[in-house]
Amino acid sequence: MQRAVRSPHSPTRGRRTRRTVLTWTAAAVMAVATLGACGSGGPGEESAGDLEVWVYQDASTAVQRKAVERFNETSDIKAKLVEVPGEGYQDKMRSAMGTPNAPDVFFNWGGGSISDFVAKDMLVDLTPVLEKDSKLKQAFVPSILDSGRVEGRYYGTPMRGMQPVVLFHNKEVFDKAGAEPPTSWQDLLDLVDTFKDEGVTPFALAGSDAWTELMWLEYLLDRTGGDEVFRRIQDGDSGAWDDPAVLKAAGLVRELVDRGAFGTNYKSVNYTADGASTLFAKGRAAMHLMGSWEYSNQKANQPEFAEKGLGWSTFPEVPGGTGDPANVVGNPTNYWSVNSRVTGERREAALEFLRLAGTDWYAEQLVDNGDVPATAGAEKLLGKHSAPEYARFQYTMVTDAPAFTLSWDQALPSRQAAPMLDNIQKLFNGQLEPQAFVDAMKAGK
Repeated sequence: MQRAVRSPHSPTRGRRTRRTVLTWTAAAVMAVATLGACGSGGPGEESAGDLEVWVYQDASTAVQRKAVERFNETSDIKAKLVEVPGEGYQDKMRSAMGTPNAPDVFFNWGGGSISDFVAKDMLVDLTPVLEKDSKLKQAFVPSILDSGRVEGRYYGTPMRGMQPVVLFHNKEVFDKAGAEPPTSWQDLLDLVDTFKDEGVTPFALAGSDAWTELMWLEYLLDRTGGDEVFRRIQDGDSGAWDDPAVLKAAGLVRELVDRGAFGTNYKSVNYTADGASTLFAKGRAAMHLMGSWEYSNQKANQPEFAEKGLGWSTFPEVPGGTGDPANVVGNPTNYWSVNSRVTGERREAALEFLRLAGTDWYAEQLVDNGDVPATAGAEKLLGKHSAPEYARFQYTMVTDAPAFTLSWDQALPSRQAAPMLDNIQKLFNGQLEPQAFVDAMKAGK
């Protein structure tokens, strides 16, 4: 989820793989070697002039194919798209970097997904490019462009649609209960009680997949303490886990669980096999906090519900919280980064390829593909979207957001993200009390 947009067969498969914290394996190394042996070698291996561009293979790859074709029409240095199967994209990317099989330009999620490469000077610092080329910088929604930074510097530019986390609701279930989407925390708690009385699980939750629970903590921390608390954590301040807002957010999670917000079987419900989404669409759950791709998921699997029964709103504010209720969490978008080994004319060509993603033409291709572009001014194109009202909601939600916090499991290096997801699942399952959760995160365990 996230992290990429949609797989060819399932709207959720690509995102789930992206959300998984992946490790380096011998199998991944062999996969990259095989990829190179099949005619998709790294810089200098097949043609010194070609730019090898790696992309996560899913339904949105159609847009990147068109971009490569358009770029090659006018560029003397050609781009060659390598579509890497989503199941092991991060493993292959990590294993390839620093080897002859490394890509010249590659798809990523910004933040923690590339921080190790930044630390080893493997990526081109795009900050001077964006400072010099104001047209390119202003082409993107500022909060989305900034969300891909590492240590305050730009190492990637947006190249896919935005993916905020949205609070969805089942219109039929709400109408039957005479309810409205929550605008405050008390509203949300009252709805939990209302739907329990109706015999409906208040919130669908795929508790067997820890990343779905992460979304709750992301919003609760943001609303409680503002986006700066996690920004400190992302910047390497482990002491920020001791911020009072973290303990409060963890306590609110336990309050929801104990109140029955997620029912009693959430621990065994999955997302990848459409478990939570089906419960939601069938009216057995009233609400679902999920990435914006939930619409596409429902459209593919429960099309009538997607068209007539799916509602959406923003996450409510928390009483006493200092976070701006307009802030957004999720995956701002995906990014193109450039290998620092690409130099001279080839680097200039690579930068020209990145600029293509900031054009109206590229935004139109994304809209045609069902995505909501991360470019400024794209709102005028959304009337052509397959779900214009929903697309406009997303676009306004993101462009009005003072801050867009990258999903924590993508913002943090895998060595931190893996234990964090484990601790969050334990918090939801009652295996860690809120203070124990804080202590575990401070200790990096």
